[in-house]
Amino acid sequence: MTTPQDVLITSLDVPSSRPVESGDLSLVLAGAELIDLLGDGSVTLDGELIVPGLARTPADRLLVDAASALVRRPPYESAQDWLWRRGEGLAAVYLAVMEEAGQVARRHRRILPGRPGPATATDTPARRRAAERWRSGDPVLTVLAGALGIQPGPAAAPPEISDDSVEAVLVTVGDAVVELDAVRQRRKIEQAAFDNIWRGG
Repeated sequence: MTTPQDVLITSLDVPSSRPVESGDLSLVLAGAELIDLLGDGSVTLDGELIVPGLARTPADRLLVDAASALVRRPPYESAQDWLWRRGEGLAAVYLAVMEEAGQVARRHRRILPGRPGPATATDTPARRRAAERWRSGDPVLTVLAGALGIQPGPAAAPPEISDDSVEAVLVTVGDAVVELDAVRQRRKIEQAAFDNIWRGG
């Protein structure tokens, strides 16, 4: 099990204070990948830059893809740039791979044949591990889920991140999600203004 998989399952199982947007989820999954790559020594952070470490082969197929996507020559990529580049469409990729593995199920809509409906996590060891990680108050999962509007119960202790590099990634993820939401809001305002002009004409 990987942190991105735990994040995706948590996003399906735990209610959010707002709808989980695929763009937000993609950014968070890219951040979760980076945290796992930090954890196994595949990368380190030099300030904001992602510096590849030892050439390791992660056990997970999607983390292998993530490791192969690293910029391995100077000037290295910043964590922020990684989120936007690696995160593009990443939620759909994870859903497809986890559906193929039987960890996620998608009911097909009757009204729109061929278009999948909402995804649900299936009863698998992966789901149980993700649920236990969430219940235990794992700080990394708590912060990543929080970026999606998923909050633990009021009695939960505030997450404490002991690793400075992991904390830096988590802050970057939160900033990126806020930035994406601002872009969405700006587009809505622009579209509303355009609609008003169109109707007025």
